[in-house]
Order: sequence, then structure tokens, then C-alpha cells
Amino acid sequence: MDSSLISKIEESGRDVDQVNQQLEYFKKGFPFLNVERAAAIDDGILRYSEDQIKRTVEFYQSHQSDLEIVKFVPASGAASRMFKQLFEFKDSDGSQPSEFVQTFIDGLPQFAFNEQLDQELQKAGKTLEGEVKDGNYQSIIKALLDGLNYGQLPKGLLSFHKYEDEVRTPVEEHFAEGAAYAQGANSLVQLHFTVSPEHQQLFEDQVEEAKKKFKHVDFNVSFSQQKKSTDTIAVTPENEPFYEENGEPLFRPAGHGALLDNLNDIDADLIFIKNIDNVVPDYLKKDTIRYKQVIAGMVLQAQQKVFESLRSLDSTTPDLSKTEQVASSLSLDLGESYDQLDQDQKMETLRKILNRPIRVCGIVENTGEPGGGPFWVKGEDNRLSLQIGETAQLNSEDDRVMGILKNSTHFSPTDVVCGVRNYKGEKFNLMKYRDPETGFISEKSKNGRKLKALELPGLWNGSMSDWITLFCEVPLITFNPVKTINDLLRPEHQPG
Repeated sequence: MDSSLISKIEESGRDVDQVNQQLEYFKKGFPFLNVERAAAIDDGILRYSEDQIKRTVEFYQSHQSDLEIVKFVPASGAASRMFKQLFEFKDSDGSQPSEFVQTFIDGLPQFAFNEQLDQELQKAGKTLEGEVKDGNYQSIIKALLDGLNYGQLPKGLLSFHKYEDEVRTPVEEHFAEGAAYAQGANSLVQLHFTVSPEHQQLFEDQVEEAKKKFKHVDFNVSFSQQKKSTDTIAVTPENEPFYEENGEPLFRPAGHGALLDNLNDIDADLIFIKNIDNVVPDYLKKDTIRYKQVIAGMVLQAQQKVFESLRSLDSTTPDLSKTEQVASSLSLDLGESYDQLDQDQKMETLRKILNRPIRVCGIVENTGEPGGGPFWVKGEDNRLSLQIGETAQLNSEDDRVMGILKNSTHFSPTDVVCGVRNYKGEKFNLMKYRDPETGFISEKSKNGRKLKALELPGLWNGSMSDWITLFCEVPLITFNPVKTINDLLRPEHQPG
């Protein structure tokens, strides 16, 4: 790294060693996950009976009023990708709409923003019904993307669901969810949204409106922004630093893994994580609420066993056999060399393996949706651990690995509950439990010039790779993401 670049890095307030490490990752790449097999029911994924569900929900409900609980919702970024096909049609000659555009037009009466769109067109002396009848599809799409600014707004602020007497955005649906399962100490529901700087005021305005709709519950809402310090340097296709036209090195946001910093700032006993767009109307929330309580109860039950074991190891009469059974019940592999260790070494190994953050991930049956999957991954001392692996982390040229991926039965919908305190009540420093070797390199461009970008280990895969992890099967109805605007036409997003 030349002295000029070092000076520019130091001037920007970034860590030179950290940037140097990023440049090394570009050159050497990241190792693939050493996947042993896909997790499956009774082999890493728990499928609870009705009785287990009932008892686990009751366990959570009996403890939640004593806990600081936060619902953490990644909500930054514009929704422009939702409208990719609409943007393309808006900028075309408009002569022949694609099947996607026609589906959108035909479905207009079913969208929650239908009346807003009509009002926007009326400003120009038009009506939505008239524009559809006359085939002026571009006029309609321009009113949506430009007039209502849906092309630039974040997903959290779009009208998603239509009720008899109101329309709700995803932010408001997260209020409804939080009120149903995340009420903690002092009957408080704490919501935390990660937002972009340019959108924060809009979110704050939306939150004030939401509080008026949910007056029966006391909400505390906070925001954070992805930290500039987590941005990573970009490079040319030749792995040299990418300089902008003004001579400054380009740093880019490093993906959702950068939000580990934000998550680490949350001071709570229990943290629910769920994406902003994975929401449904009230009549479909029953399973979501129930299984959120299930996986939260699983975290608390796991903590209870872990904490008792760690206190036993601290006592004058440690029960190694019982502690080993606890580790086994949590699918924790002690490693091939464990049996050769003396008692003190075994105790130290057990402490290290048990004294970590705990997460339970809801896992759904594989329906071909893109996303990470649950795997058994081999690590140090051939120790197996449960991990969420993204497709980009798997070696596509390895037939064995691709066979494992093809035959996997479940995938991860980003449905996570986290326990981030240790057995002494101290908060873990989550940065210590991230695997830096699980980042991503992707190809991008800026101003017509190709570049390579570096993403930090993903928030729910590499960033949590050294957590105690449990997988629990949850119903597919709890996973209803909105990736394109037409997803809102699916029955799960329509009135009951």
C-alpha cells in the first residue's frame, strides 16, 4: 500500500490495517464453507410437537415481562429493485408491455396504494380507471414511481396491506407484530429500525403515525444507520484500489453484515431479527406470533441449561458428565481430541464452547426461494457446527457440495431470536464471534467503470458463525417476503 493511499485512509478516519486486510481478501479470495451435509429434521433441525410448542410458548410468556426485549428490523435501502421491470417499461417506447407489467396493471385494484395512485393522477386531471382504459400504462407507472416516489422510497414506507378502514406499511405491521409477541419489562415494546440517513425523517414521521394507531401499547422506537466505519474499499478488476474522478479511493457499504455493529450496540436480553418486508395482514399473523414465541422460548430454555452448566464449572464440584450432555443436547461438537484431554482441559473446552451468544433460527421447507440454507460445517479440530450458508459460500465446482445443496430440504428465511448476555448477565461483544473468512466479493460498476466490491460476513451467516445455533422448523406461512411489486398480489398479502 503506497503512502498516498495510507494518508487518504488516515484522513478519512479509517483503520489502515483493516483496509490492508480488505485488499488482501480481494487478492486471495475467501475460502468456501467446508460443508459436511445439509441439516435436516432430527439432524440439526428440530420439529416440535403441539405439546412442545405449547410448553415452549408458555415458558417464554412466563419470562418475557422480566426481560429487556428488542425487535431489530433491517430497513435501510430504497425499494427500487422491487420495481425493476416497471422502470424498464417506463423508460421504453411503451408499445408492448411485458407479462410482468400486464400483471401489475391488471392487479391495480388489489394494491393497497390504489387510491393514492388515483389521487396522484387526478392532480394532472386524469383518473386511474381512465388511464387503464386508454392503455396509458406509462402514465400510471410514472405516477407511481415518480409522483408517489415509490421508486426511491424504502420498502418500509410503502403501502403494503389494505384493511377495511386503513392501509398499512411494513413499519406499521412490525408495530402490530411487536405488540403481539415482543412486550417485555415494564410492558414496553422496543422496536429498532436500521435506516438510511436520507430516509430517517420519513421513518420518524411514519412511527408517529403508527403510535396513533396502536395506542393500547407503549412503544419505544429507536433508529440507527449503517456506520461509515464499516464501509469497505473497492478495487479494480486487477485488485488495485479503485479511485474516483476526484482522486479519492472509493469505499462502499459492506452489505447487511455491516449491521453487526448496529446489533452489537443493542442492550437487551433478547433480540428478535426479522426483515422489513416479511410481514402479513393481521388475519394471517397467528402462526408468525406463535412461532416467534416458540423460538424465543427455545433461546431462554437453551440459556437456562447453558448458564447452569457454566455455574457448575465455576463451582468446587463441577459435573462434567452433565455438562457434556447439555453440550450434546445443543448439537455442540466437542471435537475429535476432547477425549484425550485431562479434566482441567475438558473444563476449559466446555467453558469456551458454552459461553457464547445463543441464537435460534426459524427454518422453512425448501421451495426454491433464493437464500441461505442450514448446513453442518466442519471447522477446527474437525468440529462440526450448525451454520447458515449462502450459495455464494459454496463451491459450485464441487459435485459433492452441489449435490448436498440440491438435495437440501430447508432454507433460512431470516427469522432469528438472539440471546446476547452471558451467565453473569454481561453482554457479549458480538464482534468476537464473527468469522472474517466468510465475506463475499461481487462485481459492480460505477460511472461505467467495472469494480469489485467486498461485503462483510453476512449478518445471519458469517457474522454469527461462532454462536451457539439451533434450528427450528417453522411453517412456510411465516415467510412472505416482497421481492417484486407483484408479490403484493399474492393471497398472503391480500385482505382476508
